[in-house]
Amino acid sequence: MSQAKAIRIFDTTLRDGEQSPGASMNIEEKLRIAKQLQKLNIDVIEAGFPIASEGDFEAVKKVAQNIKGPEIAGLCRANLKDIDRAWEALQHAGEKGRIHTFIATSDIHMKYKLQMEPAKVLEMAVKAVKRARSYTANVEFSCEDATRTRLPFLAEVVAAVIDAGASVVNIPDTVGYTIPFEYYNIIKYLKDNVANIDKAIISVHCHNDLGLAVANSIAAIQAGAGQVECTINGIGERAGNCSLEELVMILKTRSDILPYCSNVVTEQLTPASRLLSTVTGIMVQPNKAIVGANAFAHEAGIHQHGVMMEKSTYEIMTPESVGLKENVLVLGKHSGRHAFKMRLEELGHELDEDMLNKAFQRFKALADLKKEIFDEDLDAIVADEVMRIPDKYKLSHITVTCGSFAVATATVQMEIDGEAVRTAELGDGPVDATLKAIRKLTKNKAKLLQYMVEAITGGTDAQGEVTVRLSEGGRTVIGRGSSTDIIEASAKAYINALNRLSVKTHRLMESL
Repeated sequence: MSQAKAIRIFDTTLRDGEQSPGASMNIEEKLRIAKQLQKLNIDVIEAGFPIASEGDFEAVKKVAQNIKGPEIAGLCRANLKDIDRAWEALQHAGEKGRIHTFIATSDIHMKYKLQMEPAKVLEMAVKAVKRARSYTANVEFSCEDATRTRLPFLAEVVAAVIDAGASVVNIPDTVGYTIPFEYYNIIKYLKDNVANIDKAIISVHCHNDLGLAVANSIAAIQAGAGQVECTINGIGERAGNCSLEELVMILKTRSDILPYCSNVVTEQLTPASRLLSTVTGIMVQPNKAIVGANAFAHEAGIHQHGVMMEKSTYEIMTPESVGLKENVLVLGKHSGRHAFKMRLEELGHELDEDMLNKAFQRFKALADLKKEIFDEDLDAIVADEVMRIPDKYKLSHITVTCGSFAVATATVQMEIDGEAVRTAELGDGPVDATLKAIRKLTKNKAKLLQYMVEAITGGTDAQGEVTVRLSEGGRTVIGRGSSTDIIEASAKAYINALNRLSVKTHRLMESL
């Protein structure tokens, strides 16, 4: 492997990943994810789209100011205003700041979205790169919808932007349309037909609409790409993006036939996955490769026997190599603050003193209710007590009465913008009554799209975790709440989602 080619990993969890329905993050949450990406030793972090809103600008600026090691990129359209605004935020990263500008190059996008002729698109691309280059030598250009672009025109654009000063050229599969064989040939065509191609790194950015994002990225690497753009857990628009953990572990596990490597610290993959789920509320499906709950589980008797005799019979990588530790009892009610803090840090949660105090108080309260506290319980505590967005709505207490021959009644007291309010509602069961009372108090008409309950760990004293998905005015959010009382968990999840909707509405008003 001394001859292995290093593939640069460009993480866009904070930009493209955040565009996944319900995955929007506030500034502090973005910074928390960025710090984990720093631990992963990611080469480039795309921190956001600075022109999109004041919140996005501040998030990119804060990441640029606080994260050391990775390059920090900001996305911008191929216009001068976008580029100027991007550099205003990115300048705090110095030479590590990367301006990432783009314009669509496919006939369908040029005709229907841009309503421009190819010559005009080419002119704008070159002009944008030159403007970015006036700020920094670290410029990336993307040909949006490259895989549906006529190859001669794609080659023309790539050659022109490299001449204009782009050091990285991205060939994205924007709509997840291509397949590995075709994508390999697209990259190879550019390598063979763009005279100055060796003056820039070829990057690829694949979407997962056909379930081929990772496979396409591997094919592109084999054809000569030197950078892959991906996200933690593969989150992103529509079906998501190339999964960072899958790509990195493919390179590591199949180094026998793939002479490539990355600089990623793979032991930080599981903490990164869990942290993102905690922040966004988007859980990983159990059978997800690398970081899913079943990724290293063996139920079939023949598999269990083989693993006990020799792990390599059915495990092609070790759980430890991706940062997965055996889920054993970690803490109890006699555990101290220091042990609590250490375990949180091992799980990827770095808290300041105030946050740690809040989380520790919740831990002690939970330890009085549960005999055994597991890692999943700690993740839930952090999600409830620390990873909260600004509370417009806050739950004070709930009282519920119900039974086989009684109509469920919920009395709910809340604080709305600091003012105490209270009401009671009847419902078809205790959860329905509770959510009706919350809707009445908040005067919110959001549509409940999904309600899901699961036990965080085993046992009758387990915490229940509720996930809800709400939609209002074209905006979708996910809310989570946990408690040993499933009614309280439901109320917390619903209120968490309402707070996220409030933040999204505020951001939208900022951008108008």
